[in-house]
Amino acid sequence: MKTFKHILAACVIAAALPALGYAQSTVAQASAAPETSGVVKKVNLDQGKVTITHGPLVNLDMPAMTMVFRVADPQMLETVKVGDNIKFTAEKVNGAFTVIRVKQAS
Repeated sequence: MKTFKHILAACVIAAALPALGYAQSTVAQASAAPETSGVVKKVNLDQGKVTITHGPLVNLDMPAMTMVFRVADPQMLETVKVGDNIKFTAEKVNGAFTVIRVKQAS
């Protein structure tokens, strides 16, 4: 019985390894997403959204334009104001274009 448990545990671990590799590659892709330059056009604290005129978003295959983004963390909106030049990273999160990182451009 002890041997069976060891074999079962080994099978479970072996089956989980590909999923762990996928999770790590997904995290690596998100952290490797490029920063894009933009200018804040509108901040909507109530809805947790920001309007940005931005350059191309390579990771989202999107040309330069002005668009509304959700923000991953509403506190991000407290760090920007209309007219700010920013660097930001956007991802598609649950089907919505979302700013996941933002900082003032230097």
